[in-house]
Amino acid sequence: MQSVKGNIVDIENGRIYPGEVQFEYGRIVSIIELKGEVLDAYILPGFIDAHVHIESSMLIPSQFARLAVVHGTVATVSDPHEIANVTGMEGVEFMIENGKKVPFKFNFGAPSCVPATSFETAGAELTAADVDALLQNPEVLYLSEMMNFPGVLHEDADVLEKIAAAKRWGKPVDGHAPGLRGEDLMKYVSAGISTDHECFTEEEALEKLQLGMKVLIREGSAARNFEALIGLLDDYEDMMMFCSDDKHLDSLVEGHIDQLCARAIGKGIDVFKVLKAACINPVKHYGLNVGLLNEGDPADFIVVNDLESFRTLQTFINGKLVAENGQTLILLEEVREDREVNQFNCQEKSEADFRVMLSNYPAINGTIPIIEVLDGQLITNRLMLEPKLLAEEIVVDIERDILKIVVVNRYIEAPVAKAFIKNFGLKNGAIASSVAHDSHNIVAVGVDDESISRAVNSLIKVRGGVSCVSDSEDIVLPLPVAGLMSLEDGYKVAEDYKRIDKAAKSLGSTLGSPFMSLSFMALLVIPELKLSDKGLFDGGDFKFL
Repeated sequence: MQSVKGNIVDIENGRIYPGEVQFEYGRIVSIIELKGEVLDAYILPGFIDAHVHIESSMLIPSQFARLAVVHGTVATVSDPHEIANVTGMEGVEFMIENGKKVPFKFNFGAPSCVPATSFETAGAELTAADVDALLQNPEVLYLSEMMNFPGVLHEDADVLEKIAAAKRWGKPVDGHAPGLRGEDLMKYVSAGISTDHECFTEEEALEKLQLGMKVLIREGSAARNFEALIGLLDDYEDMMMFCSDDKHLDSLVEGHIDQLCARAIGKGIDVFKVLKAACINPVKHYGLNVGLLNEGDPADFIVVNDLESFRTLQTFINGKLVAENGQTLILLEEVREDREVNQFNCQEKSEADFRVMLSNYPAINGTIPIIEVLDGQLITNRLMLEPKLLAEEIVVDIERDILKIVVVNRYIEAPVAKAFIKNFGLKNGAIASSVAHDSHNIVAVGVDDESISRAVNSLIKVRGGVSCVSDSEDIVLPLPVAGLMSLEDGYKVAEDYKRIDKAAKSLGSTLGSPFMSLSFMALLVIPELKLSDKGLFDGGDFKFL
């Protein structure tokens, strides 16, 4: 039998006491109070990311786990929506099977919106029958985020059948309803939607909480809502959770849910309320097979230095020590993966493919619609500005920071979609990515057609990844699994990503995470203006411009 001593943090009973956790065969046998002993460290249940797309880390699940356990994360509620949009059922099965390689508790859902909309080209479709089949799998615990909230409101038959399948198998339905309020929100909730991670104001989150929805406080690499929502945790500690949604691997190296706990404590919120959101509520809501530091539970717990910084000293999953003192103990040999599920069927492009003629572009009183990217947000603004013209061609205006954005269909040969964007800040060169939510076509932003062409073609050659080109160098980070994930050591990929991120910022970008922001510029379900492979799209009215 193994044992660990420390101050036991009994979250549900609001008590801390010196004790010893004894465990064997993966389960806690007993928790003994050690009255009078003075101990330094604290033992508590492991952290859980309540909504994350593993693919956004650019790592396969087994590599993600190697990094996450260092920060005390023992489980995730994982939506394989991204790879499903590229390779369908094969991709979902890949994620589940790869996750089994490591002692980590991935909890996958059945993607509800593949493709996310009919206004873009995805690589696959999951029908209501496919979703029903996935939900029958005991390893699939919930219906993933119902992004098609207009489909719910308009009672689309396919959407309602997917929700009905989740109810039939007794599994919760995740929501995705940015900005939805009033009667529309009430109808959405009454359909059976149980969570939302898209709130960007306290007022919106409060309305959803009062209707019975669980609200997730999201702090990812692009979308950050912690500051707006954290004040609600004081009054709704049983109905809130922490999540990252989309977290790039460079920030995963630095921290995970532990960082959100530390920030919440810094706001003066009671530690037990914070830890309910971080450790307890996801287990109860989703019915996860994750221990809560009770006798008989799976031995999933962490040892931290204090209840302020939450620096993880040890992480145990099913009684196995998987991280200690900042080092992962999940070995590279355990996570080796050879499968490269992917779909990439487009040819290289020429500079002429990226030209924009005024006659082919929507204009109103001499102005054109321009996407305004907002740092740290998925939503964008629509600007109407006078374009810079060269003869009858609309061209980039670097002085006003109006750059060109393009989306290239990666699944079939098709014309390139083109538009203009503000706030990326590039002064030369271009960046491109095949991580482009939700259909994961190639998205690029640049200062001229030659640079954009180079950036896009470099990704077509390697069948997916991220690239940055400039006057002095071309950098490519290949992502051979669905054009989303690397098979390499996560820490090495993190260093490679830091290099390409630094290169993008050296071109002038002032965005906190230029590639993460870029990846959401084709996300049509988030207002206001986005670009799909089929054209410029109004996310408010849900129609093409």
